[in-house]
Amino acid sequence: MTIRTKKYQLDHKTYINLSTLNALREFWWAWLIPVAILIIPIFYAPAFWWCLISAFLLSLLWVIFWAIQFVAVTQLEQFKTYFEKLFYEFDTRHILIKKSEREGMQITWDKIQKVRKTKDAYYLFVSRFQFLYLPFKIFQSEHDLKFFETLLKRKEFLH
Repeated sequence: MTIRTKKYQLDHKTYINLSTLNALREFWWAWLIPVAILIIPIFYAPAFWWCLISAFLLSLLWVIFWAIQFVAVTQLEQFKTYFEKLFYEFDTRHILIKKSEREGMQITWDKIQKVRKTKDAYYLFVSRFQFLYLPFKIFQSEHDLKFFETLLKRKEFLH
């Protein structure tokens, strides 16, 4: 059985927010640096304000760095199709991403690295920051949504 979705366009703002959050999750260890800076005043009390300001600025710059990266991606010509209205077809062999009935591309399931399910969408990660964002609302029916989840479980992406 093939699951076909409604047309959906990934919004630039949604992509930037989701990618930035994913970067912050992927590089969780980077948050240990501001924490280490905040520990310094335990040993040297006069440095409290310097450490607090430094930790805050470092954290802020880290988030801004990643946000700028993803804003730039939305402007690149090679990612233009990523933000167009697309519909998806899923079956046990592959995923078809279609712009129209004639134009599209195919991704095999072995290209999907991981799947994350949230309260309102699925994320199918092709690489660290390239993913298919599939909100539940794009599925034609509740049956298609359940079948899609069953397909992901069979492919051992969800447990």
